Amino acid sequence: MSPTFRSLRIRNFRLFAAGQVVSNSGTWMQRVAQDWLVLTLTGGSGVALGVTTGLQFLPLLLFSLWGGVLADRFPKRRLLLISQTAMGVQALVLGLLVIGDAVQVWHVYLLALLLGTAAALDTPVRQSFVVEMVGPDDLPNAVALNSATFNLGRVVGPALAGILIAAVGTGTVFLVNAASYLAVLAGLLLMRPAELSPAIRTPRGPGALRDGLTYVRARRDLTLVLVVVGIVGTIGFNYQITMALMGRNVFGVGARGFGLLGTAFAVGALAGALTAARRSGRSGRTPSRRLVLGLAMASGLVEAVSGLAPTYGAFLLLLVPTGLFAIFFATSANAFMQLGAEPTMRGRVMAMYTLVFFGGTPFGAAAVGWLAEHLGARVALVGSGLAVMALVAGAVAWLGPADGARRPSLRGVDVLPVR
Repeated sequence: MSPTFRSLRIRNFRLFAAGQVVSNSGTWMQRVAQDWLVLTLTGGSGVALGVTTGLQFLPLLLFSLWGGVLADRFPKRRLLLISQTAMGVQALVLGLLVIGDAVQVWHVYLLALLLGTAAALDTPVRQSFVVEMVGPDDLPNAVALNSATFNLGRVVGPALAGILIAAVGTGTVFLVNAASYLAVLAGLLLMRPAELSPAIRTPRGPGALRDGLTYVRARRDLTLVLVVVGIVGTIGFNYQITMALMGRNVFGVGARGFGLLGTAFAVGALAGALTAARRSGRSGRTPSRRLVLGLAMASGLVEAVSGLAPTYGAFLLLLVPTGLFAIFFATSANAFMQLGAEPTMRGRVMAMYTLVFFGGTPFGAAAVGWLAEHLGARVALVGSGLAVMALVAGAVAWLGPADGARRPSLRGVDVLPVR
């Protein structure tokens, strides 16, 4: 097997990855349809779009740390069955409201908030579950392939959403996404529990959340990467907003043109994930802190350059390297954090990763939406990229240089077999 796909030799991970390909395609279809629905209901309001995105990510800010505590305390597969079912129900309700011609913008706001609440549990659990399927040696490759499945869905989903929205409207898109969650649930139910390798579960008792925070605070290498992830996640990862506003308000494209923008970004994102998978599959090494910081700077640079694109075609092409560096960064940072954490702390560490990556989105999305509405989408996009570069440089100056950090590893750490 090619080193790029090394971790797919493991049956449980193959089932997981296959379900994710189907579900992520539906998820990205819903993201495009949700944005288009909000723009349609509000006459193209950037503020409304920012509010919707912000509400979807607000629960990650409020509850993701508790999701990490649950991930370290309860069986992760069981928690994923609960969270994935809840997200499927959310998509079903939104689809029925649209098809019944009863949807109002406040319905979208409320359901986006409920989706984010389920995701606050799902995200840290799903990320920390990967190592239990593949083990520490294959973790960097599996994380990269997990990102690749996410971005394969991003390639397929927006294009299909654009076609379906133009043909039958947004309601059908939401129903298709609801059905796609069945693939994830089937994959989880078909796994062989005896082939999983869960870490020691955290016992019940007070102080679990505080212990996780104390652990990360004592690790300067993890702290720096968390700060940089927070910067990029809050300021730089608002592509759904900036692409929608650039497409509709700057270049005047319709639903299909908007879907193509998402596909172009996803092609680059998929390439970035596969690049990370091939690198880890060949070397088996944990991404270095220097690599993570360099990719954060590159992500900000290409984002700023894309905002200067003179035509729709140029913007479409520039979204490919934008997606590549963005996802290569996110994948490398994710693997760095997981391999840097002790097994008993991994759920809480990944909850912090989720918190800083997505928790700032309510503020970043609202700010980018406001900036785009008052100064233009180009200013919002260029300004976001330049701000990422400046703040990452400041974080490195504050917390130390990129080199000199110990390279974390889980090799030699025992995990308990399934009982």
